Amino acid sequence: MTSTSKRRFSTARLLAGCAAAVVLIPAVSHADDTQIRFQLDWRFEGPSAPFLMAAEKGYFADEGLDVQIDSGSGSAGAINRVASGAYEMGFGDLNALVEFLAENPDGPGIQGVYIVYDGTPAAVFARKESGIESPADLAGKTIAAPAFDTGYRAWGVFAAANDLEADAVEWQNVDPTLRETLLTRGDVDAITGFYFTSLLNLEERGMSEDELTIMPFPDYGVPLYGNAIIASESFAESNPDAVEGFLRAFNRALGDTIADPEAAIEYVKSRDGLIDVEMETRRLKLALDSVVDTPDAREHGVGGVDEARLEQAIQLVADAYDLPSVPSPDQVFNSSYLPTQETRRLFSAEGE
Repeated sequence: MTSTSKRRFSTARLLAGCAAAVVLIPAVSHADDTQIRFQLDWRFEGPSAPFLMAAEKGYFADEGLDVQIDSGSGSAGAINRVASGAYEMGFGDLNALVEFLAENPDGPGIQGVYIVYDGTPAAVFARKESGIESPADLAGKTIAAPAFDTGYRAWGVFAAANDLEADAVEWQNVDPTLRETLLTRGDVDAITGFYFTSLLNLEERGMSEDELTIMPFPDYGVPLYGNAIIASESFAESNPDAVEGFLRAFNRALGDTIADPEAAIEYVKSRDGLIDVEMETRRLKLALDSVVDTPDAREHGVGGVDEARLEQAIQLVADAYDLPSVPSPDQVFNSSYLPTQETRRLFSAEGE
């Protein structure tokens, strides 16, 4: 090969390498992009796909945002970290936010700005062999859950909606890693947990859905909302365009995720190469089907709230959690940053 040919070969190889680098780095942050530190509620699992997709596909960058997404260890942690100023935005249970605001009336303002889970994912999982087929059959039975579990905390709401006395069951406070194991072994009659988490955990431990009676809270008269994107009030007021841009980018990625969950999981895998892709794809689909794709979301679009329902939900949480005060709906949720309703219609309306 001549020296000229060698130079041409090297140049071609360099250009090919540069092109590959461009493909591998879809979004490049710029110095003038608004930085947002975002705290998830849990590990990088199926339901985190739209957040990670929005970052990796450049949807946040398109809005002039440089978003850092970190895994979490629970909704309370996400809310506390946003309140502390360590993060500008996060993802957490709206009911935990109600509790935080009630217990910190003079603390930093935090608001929900986009409802992702239109219904709480909390559910009761009971052993059919214990004779449990309905809520009434739970009376006198033993239920296990961690003390922070939404199903445990909101048990009073579930019980009242199903004509049960709140103290009709015996509770065992257990570590979350043991909850499903105890039910599988028959050490307890039932557990509470997130539908799309506990179901997969139980199946992984050898207990099939046919052996279970599953009672999702929304299907049994509990009108509570679930997880929402939350924002520091001071950050949102100082950077309204950034919050609006974040929600537009997320909404765009959520639409892509709904259209192709299998492809969306690849963005989770890129953050944690050890995930079980098949399981996390199923977890994502269960989450979408159970608490994102709801009649309200189909009729009105995802992301928003019904004012009357929100007020009722706040009061129910205040009563169930025995809160010292009752936050107003305006304190809990701010709809002013939402994308247009038309762009939030990610599902066909019922009957279409």
